[in-house]
Amino acid sequence: MKINTIQFGEVEFEETSIIHFTGGILGFESLTRFLLIKTEDQLFYWLNSIENPEIAFPMVGVRVLDEQFPETSGNEAFAIVTLNSDALKITANLKAPVYINQDEKSGFQKVLDSDKYPVYFNLFKA
Repeated sequence: MKINTIQFGEVEFEETSIIHFTGGILGFESLTRFLLIKTEDQLFYWLNSIENPEIAFPMVGVRVLDEQFPETSGNEAFAIVTLNSDALKITANLKAPVYINQDEKSGFQKVLDSDKYPVYFNLFKA
């Protein structure tokens, strides 16, 4: 199978690579099938919609940012990143992480009920 993405051009994938989000992503609830694409720098990932390949979310593994971040059984937590041409304004949403179980090819997003984790966590400091 193939999709044409904005970030990577044409991407070939197997049906078994699709990660299913029963409830979608906040604001994009109708999109339920995604590919998790790793970048060469190994820091960022892209969660690219299969139903609408123009929709893709840059993400970072939250354990890179906070070793104590709450995990759920078998799921890896990712934060959706807001990109900016000014690196000091690049932020990660720790308040509503995306959890992915790569073995089961399933995922979900959860809003954490804690003030400890901000919506706009600066990835880079001056």
